[in-house]
Amino acid sequence: MIDKINALKDQIAALAASNADEVEALRIKYLSKKGEIPSLFNDFRNVAPEDKRQVGQALNELKTLASEKINQLREALENSDAGEGQLDLTRPASPVRLGTRHPLSLVREEIIDIFRRLGFTIAEGPEVEDDWHVFSSLNFAADHPARDMQDTFFVNRMPDVLLRTHTSSVQSRVMENSRPPIRIICPGRVYRNEAISARAHCFFHQVEALYVDRNVSFADLRQTLLYFAREMFGPDTQIRLRPSYFPFTEPSAEMDISCNLCGGKGCSFCKGTGWVEILGCGMVDPNVLEACGIDPNEYTGFALGMGVERITNLKYQVKDLRMFSENDVRFLEEFESAH
Repeated sequence: MIDKINALKDQIAALAASNADEVEALRIKYLSKKGEIPSLFNDFRNVAPEDKRQVGQALNELKTLASEKINQLREALENSDAGEGQLDLTRPASPVRLGTRHPLSLVREEIIDIFRRLGFTIAEGPEVEDDWHVFSSLNFAADHPARDMQDTFFVNRMPDVLLRTHTSSVQSRVMENSRPPIRIICPGRVYRNEAISARAHCFFHQVEALYVDRNVSFADLRQTLLYFAREMFGPDTQIRLRPSYFPFTEPSAEMDISCNLCGGKGCSFCKGTGWVEILGCGMVDPNVLEACGIDPNEYTGFALGMGVERITNLKYQVKDLRMFSENDVRFLEEFESAH
């Protein structure tokens, strides 16, 4: 039997196969239940007792050799060109290309982070709103131009259902359902019926802030604005407030920052003035507080609002607002280093 085992070892060492079917045929021939090696194990009972140790060791070596040889043939075929065109699940996956954060998302999160450090929390509300929360509760007169169809998208020509034109509607909802102190920031998308161009779009993004408590003053508003401007645009940034008008604040102001391109010296971006407007603000009108169920004799507050696209333009000098919504991968890839 030892001679037969040695002969099979030589055969197995010389085995070759050109496809998976041939490998399977070799496995059946040598290792299946009725194969040549199991048949030798069946004949092992007839071996003389004094030879059993030598023969048993040789049989085990033969079986191990056959198993390793057939596995080698199978692996060689899987890794060879013969397997081309078949899916090899053992190969490493191709690297997945990661996307980039949208520039508006980057700036929005930066704005939110700055106000969070001042104790503001995020408040959100519906984009499809009613007239009360968008206009009436915020002291808009019945004949105010913002109610005109040229500025506002109404839903199914219903005069009381519309797409919100500002996130101030979130402020009125919070004031109706909360008691002071209120310190919130309201980020979100808003809609206005405007022609789309490099400088305007029918939808854009705002971040508004509201602070209502006892003894809130205009000085608190100015200090908040100065902190925000220097955190967002740099520690040397200067601000100035110009009188303005908004129905929901009194007094009202627009805030400019010193141009971060020319340092306030004057350039084409700031039109030679050294200043760039970035937001509107003011003290919450007592009529708004009263409409939302807050006693204006006991509480005061300030509100401010800015366009995220405007702040993004100042930080990254994006000249065309349409770039923000066209999803051009080449444009988005420019902001990989800003993450």
